[in-house]
Amino acid sequence: MRIDPAQFLVVGFIALILIGATLLNLPIASENGKSIGFVDALFTSASAVCVTGLIVVSTPTHWSLFGEIVILILIQVGGLGIMTMATLVSILIGKKITLKERLIMQEELNQFSLAGLVKLTKYVIISTFTIEGIGAILLSSRFIPRYGVVKGIWFSIFHAISAFCNAGFDLTGNSMVPFAEDVIVNLTIVSLVIIGGLGYTVYIDITKNRSFKKFSLHTKLVLVITAVLLVLGFIVILITEYNNPETLGKLSFKGKILASLFHSMTPRTAGFNTVDTGSLTISAAFLTMIFMFIGGSPASTAGGVKTTTVGAIFLAVFAVIKGKDDVETYNRRLPHSMIFRALAVVGIGMFLIVFVTMILSITEKASFLDILFETISAFGTVGLSRGLTPNLSTIGRLLITVTMFAGRVGPLTIAFAIAKKQRKNKGTYRFPEERIIVG
Repeated sequence: MRIDPAQFLVVGFIALILIGATLLNLPIASENGKSIGFVDALFTSASAVCVTGLIVVSTPTHWSLFGEIVILILIQVGGLGIMTMATLVSILIGKKITLKERLIMQEELNQFSLAGLVKLTKYVIISTFTIEGIGAILLSSRFIPRYGVVKGIWFSIFHAISAFCNAGFDLTGNSMVPFAEDVIVNLTIVSLVIIGGLGYTVYIDITKNRSFKKFSLHTKLVLVITAVLLVLGFIVILITEYNNPETLGKLSFKGKILASLFHSMTPRTAGFNTVDTGSLTISAAFLTMIFMFIGGSPASTAGGVKTTTVGAIFLAVFAVIKGKDDVETYNRRLPHSMIFRALAVVGIGMFLIVFVTMILSITEKASFLDILFETISAFGTVGLSRGLTPNLSTIGRLLITVTMFAGRVGPLTIAFAIAKKQRKNKGTYRFPEERIIVG
């Protein structure tokens, strides 16, 4: 049976999650020497592969060094992508990349052409390890004095990879809360997450052209939308949480600024936090959910429906308001098929979130806000939680596991599967047009 690239990626991610679950279920993976149970191992493996960060047990206290290494490998492979890592192995052993493998790489990296895929993959691998290495060095300047040389180096490597891959797993036991007022840790984590969430095609475009006017439309939209979301998030969080004694209220002015910046970034699928997410005001929690749903940008380590998807829909709305038939921006016109695909991605995502939230509202004993927050966090592969994750029932854990998987694979395969496999009507007729009342 012939498997197309999208199906291969789905099967590949499932296989990776099952392998990870099997390893994490081994007694050696737990600090107490006892098996955690397959459901919890599966949840943790899916969270790592899907670079989400939701956890049912404390990462530093429950998992042994073996377990932590398995989680880190799953994060790296899940963040970079299965075919990217497979290509790295092929390059190292001198194996030639086949056409079928190139097609799968094209699907995984969200590219429209086969040209230069191997070169792009090499760039992805080199840039990833370089950026993560720089991040680890910067973090080590704070972690080594606090945790010692060996533990400090391990913490630096783990958190640099977790941040760049937008995973949100931590070894401190309380995310980045202990470093809420540390400038270097905050700015390093924020930078790693933002860079990881921009997308590799954006890096290449910036490196080659070095001028906003020369950037592709994709790069322009990614940079503008990312900047708008970060600034908007920073302002709203600072205002709504400034006097909240459970979040920004207990920090110095410098800490308030850093925490506001950090939280404007973290819903973009990062999962780290420097303030208690469960103590956020309703308005801040609502904004966080919106940001989690949007996520990062295509061809990146981030999740969500993606910035350009939401951008395309907003541009379409503005076009309708202005009475235009075409969706235009920066002297370019977006094809209608792309608008339809953007609507499909958002529609599928919203449907899944509504469905899962309804089921969890039956199976879980928690408030609607906490359940909705958990569901969107899982779909957006964010990892933020209002404390519900460890208390999920078995059904709830399995459902969130499926949601994390759908959120990670969905934007990668559903949207571009539709894009690549759109069927042009080759018949000799079209159905007659008829209008309906809208709005």
